[in-house]
Amino acid sequence: MKEILREIGMIARSLDSISNIEFKKYDLTKGQYLYLVRICENPGIIQEKLADMIKVDRTTAARAIQKLEMNGFIEKRDDQYNKKIKKLFPTEKGKTVYPFIQRENDYSNRVALSGFSEDEAEMIFNLLQRVRKNVEKDWEFVKKGNQRNY
Repeated sequence: MKEILREIGMIARSLDSISNIEFKKYDLTKGQYLYLVRICENPGIIQEKLADMIKVDRTTAARAIQKLEMNGFIEKRDDQYNKKIKKLFPTEKGKTVYPFIQRENDYSNRVALSGFSEDEAEMIFNLLQRVRKNVEKDWEFVKKGNQRNY
């Protein structure tokens, strides 16, 4: 079998590295843009749901969220029904940066899929979704403290 996951990893690390370099001018570092995008797309999302969406542990998400809040990209607001719940919202600064992040994402997609037909791009998307769903099962299993049997 081909080393598919290595290829996916190299693609992901390359794109993440590019984004970290390009978004430095907006004071976004180390993948913070991922969190900001999800918060802009899902205003009022809670931290746990955001961590689950990005597939990181709660501690990693908490650090990124704290930095985004300190740098004025997002704000936490109390839930109107449960004061223990903090909802995350983009600030004006966050909303201003979001279109630049979106443009970079669109550009990276075009570059990555150049030379592919629409049908091929759709096929890649569908196959990668299936791969993600397979991996998510193990991610959930291990996240709960279980050990996989190799």
